[in-house]
Amino acid sequence: MTSQKMSAVKKPHAHLKMLRLTAGRVGSLVARRATVALTTNSARMASHEVAQAVDMSQPMYVDRLDTPLPDKPYTDVLTAADKSLKQKEKGPWSQLSQEEKLALYRLAFHQTYPEMKRPSAEWKTVLGGMFIFLGFTGLLVWWQASYVYPPRPRTFDEEWQAKQLQRMLDMKVNPIEGFSAKWDYEKGQWK
Repeated sequence: MTSQKMSAVKKPHAHLKMLRLTAGRVGSLVARRATVALTTNSARMASHEVAQAVDMSQPMYVDRLDTPLPDKPYTDVLTAADKSLKQKEKGPWSQLSQEEKLALYRLAFHQTYPEMKRPSAEWKTVLGGMFIFLGFTGLLVWWQASYVYPPRPRTFDEEWQAKQLQRMLDMKVNPIEGFSAKWDYEKGQWK
């Protein structure tokens, strides 16, 4: 057989092999997508609530002391009473009552400056958390002193240290400039 005939014979097998590889790739891709879809749906079902994404490119309302005029009003959706009040707002303000002016303010802003400056009770939470942490730390230190650490060595006792001092003096430790140089051996007291 010539080489042309042999390549013609091999080509149908090559196509089948290529078809099997392509089918395998498509099958694995479909399986992966199905797994992701099922996993996402089950996660949504487990949470029972889907959080909506916030479009950060749109204007948002925020009460801040350093931003007196937010990007948009506090109330977006107006009721019929709010709409009629907004129409009344276009006229002279001297005809508006104090309650209507306050209602118009509350449509535009959530809090006033005094409400924003009012101290919060957050310090109580912080102080309570600190006391809980310190109390837990104290319990941990007490537990370690009682059950983890070995008993205090006898060399820390005052009696032991007095005997050790007397022994060092009897041995005349460092008699020129050190410890024993400060002891008067004739009088038996410190110089």
